[in-house]
Amino acid sequence: MKAVLFVGHGSRDPEGNEQVLKFIENMKPSIDDSLLVEACFLEFELPNILQGLEACVNKGASHIVVIPIMLLPAGHSKIHIPAAIDEAKEKYPHIAFTYGRPIGVHDLALDICTNRLVEAGEKIDDPKEHTAVILLGRGGSDPDANSDLYKITRLLWERLKYKIIEPAFMGVTDPLIRESIERCIKLGAKRVVVVPYFLFTGILIKRLERLMADFQTEFPSVEFVLAEYFGFHPKLELILHDRIAEALKDEVKMNCDTCLYRLEAMEHIDHHHHHDHDHDHGHHHHHHHDVKTEHVK
Repeated sequence: MKAVLFVGHGSRDPEGNEQVLKFIENMKPSIDDSLLVEACFLEFELPNILQGLEACVNKGASHIVVIPIMLLPAGHSKIHIPAAIDEAKEKYPHIAFTYGRPIGVHDLALDICTNRLVEAGEKIDDPKEHTAVILLGRGGSDPDANSDLYKITRLLWERLKYKIIEPAFMGVTDPLIRESIERCIKLGAKRVVVVPYFLFTGILIKRLERLMADFQTEFPSVEFVLAEYFGFHPKLELILHDRIAEALKDEVKMNCDTCLYRLEAMEHIDHHHHHDHDHDHGHHHHHHHDVKTEHVK
């Protein structure tokens, strides 16, 4: 029997974890009923990934497809999930494992961002003059993931008719959201729409809601609008179905998730991923022989 194990990031906010589990439950009717479907979390919530893999084995799976429910490939998807799979391979040598890709740069993710703008009251075919859009990511110290947000921002700019679409991050790296907002205002924006490039709610989304109220007070002449995060958008289900299908067909494209240098990177970090750090961190992963991982607080 084949199993699909979804790996959510995990949050200190129980509501965020509940949304992940509910999203997976909503997906189950559209997944081949011959597949066992399980869920786990990388951090802050149980079951953890090793427990999720064990559950699949205990329920009779002979082939486990691991699908990260994560937006951009960074330290978690490049290092920590593969490390857990490596550990499971040693424990269960008779089980086959296939590691799928995170969401990454996907056209349907752009559709979701576009839909969220429309739901926020934007006329995307004829946007109001002096409107700026900020695509807001989590932010980390992995240059690859940060650059992906820039690419997605550019692709959104190409698709839409806004003169100003800027990237920003909630933490760790620049530009932070304040810097991007100030830049938009200097460029003449009188209306700023923030689109969170986040999957589900959590501590950072709730912090963002408070920040938006603060910005509105600080810049009363500017209208601020906060669009919805991805959440239960049906096209998110389609993206994950894509990831399941390519993994089942063994068509996962070569990327850092399957990088040989990952094994060398493991020599420089703690093999087990601890659960006592906050979200404002990141992991470097470079394709040469002085691979390091550092935590930025």
